[in-house]
Amino acid sequence: MGIGSMWHWLIVLAIVLLLFGGGKISGLMGDFAKGIKAFKKGMKDEDDEDEKDSSASNRTIEGEATSKQKDRETVA
Repeated sequence: MGIGSMWHWLIVLAIVLLLFGGGKISGLMGDFAKGIKAFKKGMKDEDDEDEKDSSASNRTIEGEATSKQKDRETVA
């Protein structure tokens, strides 16, 4: 009859269903699933952008180094 017993969890589940009702719980679970899907999509999009940025950043770094060298030549 501890916290891990089956009867304990059945009573807790029955109380939760009485308090919130079946419709609210299924709505919450649906919203939770949508949130997880949106999170996964965002992580995938971020990875795709990182790959594009890494190839573009190599070119940008070279261009920045060239412009800094021109600035140094102008000052000197």
